[in-house]
Amino acid sequence: MKTDILFYRLFQEIPSIFFEIIGNTPDEANNYLFSSVEIKQTSFRIDGLFLPIEITDRPIYFVEVKFQQDDEIYSRLIAEISLYLRQNKPKNDWSAVVLYPNRSVDTGDIKHYCEFFASQRIKRIYLNELGDTATLPVSIATVKLVVEDAEIAIHQAQELIKKTKQETNSKLQQQLLQLIETILVYKFPNMSREEIEAMFSLSELKQTRFYQEAFQEGKEEGERTGKLKAVLPMLTAGLTVEQIAQALELSAEEVSQIVQQQVSNSSSEE
Repeated sequence: MKTDILFYRLFQEIPSIFFEIIGNTPDEANNYLFSSVEIKQTSFRIDGLFLPIEITDRPIYFVEVKFQQDDEIYSRLIAEISLYLRQNKPKNDWSAVVLYPNRSVDTGDIKHYCEFFASQRIKRIYLNELGDTATLPVSIATVKLVVEDAEIAIHQAQELIKKTKQETNSKLQQQLLQLIETILVYKFPNMSREEIEAMFSLSELKQTRFYQEAFQEGKEEGERTGKLKAVLPMLTAGLTVEQIAQALELSAEEVSQIVQQQVSNSSSEE
């Protein structure tokens, strides 16, 4: 999973985290809609856009996630924003936030755009400088997990999982568990299902997307197995392949394959 996709998913599902990172209250997210925007008739695409739900004094937030060095990041960002403003003519003012893992990745030249940075219209945030993970709000500490070294990321993930129990908001608790799970899969693509499961208690594991998708797959597989076992009794009862397929919501080809397999098994036994 690419980092920009990871953060797009993060801000889409838990937009309050963005506002916590930039120093606002989490509740500010209730006034915004988040999306990714493609500039018409260009190859430009803005990673993320927080658009105020109503025309107020709240600014539009343009979000750029950059985990690789890019000398032209600021010239392109200003161009994207200018084109967006020209095409959409929003009434609200605007601000931009660029997220970096650390300062070494920030290689863009700002000499033509100093005023934007001096006025804080464009803010740069370095995730590794957000503070001590132990003292951060669990939501921000979870985001910081993305840039932690692999040796300590597992331990910190386990600590964050414990901290989610302190969240009285069950929906946020579930979202944070899913976010931790997503980040673990992103950071450790070779980690097995058993290793991920071992990090969560059963009650916590049941709230993760990983578990829910696996459970659904198992449920669907169980339903499918039951349907396949019903084919031969229905065929013996005199139903046609088409009738069986319709009744079990299977394709006629699937039903025919079951019948052929049974015939082959019977022949080999003889």
